[in-house]
Amino acid sequence: MAAVQREVSQIQVRPIGAADADWIRRLLVDRWHSVRVVSRGKLHHADRLPGFIALVEHDRLGLVTYRLDSTECEIVTFDSLREGIGIGTALIEAVRSVAISNKCRRVWVVTTNDNLHGLSFYQRRGFSLVAVHLNALELSRKLKPEIPLVGSNGIPIRDELELEMVL
Repeated sequence: MAAVQREVSQIQVRPIGAADADWIRRLLVDRWHSVRVVSRGKLHHADRLPGFIALVEHDRLGLVTYRLDSTECEIVTFDSLREGIGIGTALIEAVRSVAISNKCRRVWVVTTNDNLHGLSFYQRRGFSLVAVHLNALELSRKLKPEIPLVGSNGIPIRDELELEMVL
């Protein structure tokens, strides 16, 4: 446990800056097949959203993008490039802080039914499953056809799972 603690203390989180634009676009295309992301039937251009980057020894190892909407904050994209050292937790905390300072009542995120790892990650950090949107990916693929049919662990991607952290 001590080795993890040392690495966690080396994580720096900062807001996205103009110099990050090319890296963000490459990461989104690599991990999300596009800079476009769909959640709850809404198309987002994730490369244009506010967000945070996690750095370890000046290397960009994580990205989260979000959008504020009156009393809510949606995590639109979330990527940790090195698991198990606290990058994801640090990014979630940064978004949580923004949400609190903007008087949001909740932070929410949508993932797909195949993302078992993400589902457990969010729940361990205080998110609760609040809705299952059956067959939501049918609409999502109309907005973003490059969404794969099969995802993690060979599971067909069909449904959206909505999780929230009440603030």
